[in-house]
Amino acid sequence: MWKKRISHYRGGSKFFILGLSHDNLVNYYKTNSALVYHHKYSITELEDMLPYEREIYITLLSEHVRQHNEEIERINNRNR
Repeated sequence: MWKKRISHYRGGSKFFILGLSHDNLVNYYKTNSALVYHHKYSITELEDMLPYEREIYITLLSEHVRQHNEEIERINNRNR
């Protein structure tokens, strides 16, 4: 009589919860704040991203900032 409904979303939600387990709420808002104020993302863009997509953008941005800082340090050391 009753059929068990199979939800395709249940596994995905567990994946995203596990995928974000390393990030706490304070760090989430600090990161969003930095992305909005310093890197011109909008809150809507950040909220619409999938968790793994957000991690990829943050990783790429971190790498870009690290390379930029190394270049500035290289220029400063050359001018001394």
